[in-house]
Amino acid sequence: MNLSVSLLYAGLLTLLYIVLAIDIIRLRWRHRVGIGTGNAQDLEVAVRIHGNFSEYVPLGLLLLVLMDLTGASASLLHGLGALLFVARISHALGLKLSIGTSWARTVGVLGTFITLMLQAGYMIGYFVGQVL
Repeated sequence: MNLSVSLLYAGLLTLLYIVLAIDIIRLRWRHRVGIGTGNAQDLEVAVRIHGNFSEYVPLGLLLLVLMDLTGASASLLHGLGALLFVARISHALGLKLSIGTSWARTVGVLGTFITLMLQAGYMIGYFVGQVL
């Protein structure tokens, strides 16, 4: 069983997670905030970017691994993994640019949801194919 595709995106997304965490640490030092966000809006934004990543990426990675285990094509896995990776970068950049709406944040949200919906569809389709 070869999980090389999902392992690649797990590694890339882990590196992105660490970059987002380091941004929080840097801002905590700058604003001298040990817990919470104090009154620092840039720290609040960084915490929210990291939190949003933590809310969506584990499910996307789990589904990617499960798809890999079921024998999904490498091109499908790369497409979904790359879309999730780019979407999470876009979301982070979009929130950094503006706490309101932005094209990058929209791309990030849509890319993440499209990835999850396609993965869910694949999983349901795989299940139906096994039952029938």
